[in-house]
Amino acid sequence: MHLTTAQSSLIVLGIYLAFGLLELTSTRLFAKDEQTRHDGILEAVSTIVLLAITQPTILLIVGAIGHRTAPQFEGALAGIPVLAALALFLVFEDMMQYWWHRASHSFGWLYNLHRAHHNARYMSVRLVYRNNIIYYALMPSIWFAGVLVYLGLGWFYAGYLVVKMAVIIGAHSDVAWDRPLYRIKALAPVMWLAERTISTPATHHAHHGRHLSDPAVHYKGNFGNLLFFWDVLFGTAKITRSYPESYGVEDLPPATLGQQLLWPIFPENKDMAADIPGSVPAAPLPRKIAAG
Repeated sequence: MHLTTAQSSLIVLGIYLAFGLLELTSTRLFAKDEQTRHDGILEAVSTIVLLAITQPTILLIVGAIGHRTAPQFEGALAGIPVLAALALFLVFEDMMQYWWHRASHSFGWLYNLHRAHHNARYMSVRLVYRNNIIYYALMPSIWFAGVLVYLGLGWFYAGYLVVKMAVIIGAHSDVAWDRPLYRIKALAPVMWLAERTISTPATHHAHHGRHLSDPAVHYKGNFGNLLFFWDVLFGTAKITRSYPESYGVEDLPPATLGQQLLWPIFPENKDMAADIPGSVPAAPLPRKIAAG
């Protein structure tokens, strides 16, 4: 039985709400340590725009281009085996997102589009869709997914998204589901394989860590989204089974809300001493991570 788009969306929403409830009861979902006044606005706007405007618009554009230029290929792959469909999405959607994410940490102009995701001084499900609006509009993996859907793989995409978003939501949450599992000796082989296959809280939190001097931080790697295997394969993996002492960005000027949402329409602040109301926490507080 194939999931419909509506069913897939409801399941993803359920997973998101489940992790959100865990954070609400254990790590203060709406009152994270070191959060700023801009954080909630940024997360709400970027999430709504991506889900309600950017993704549907990309699918419509790809479909319109396909109908005009290659109508004979609409649905051409609808009958391929599940494993073939999986391979196509892993390569053209998930691996492409890995390379886009990696490029975003390699080129200054792309990092300006991605910085909003790392500006948060906490981990949470709130960060899952937090990014510059233009960053998502340009993301190749969304466009490739649209092409695959046009070619007839919408039936697979719905289920694929459930699995991918479950991994990504879990990896961003500060309810570290992997932490207690590392202590169970019988699960050692399973966890060894899991942390080299999918993104986990430990490996993804390392990517969001604030200070490179922290042994648990690896913001120059651990770029994987669904599959952490891409980091292992392409040499950007760091596995420590520990969690950063703090999150955010270091050695960068404070960013305005407009800059985070719509750079380059809004200019980048380059003044380290700039006083931008709402961009910094009232007072730093100790971090709290739930064991899961």
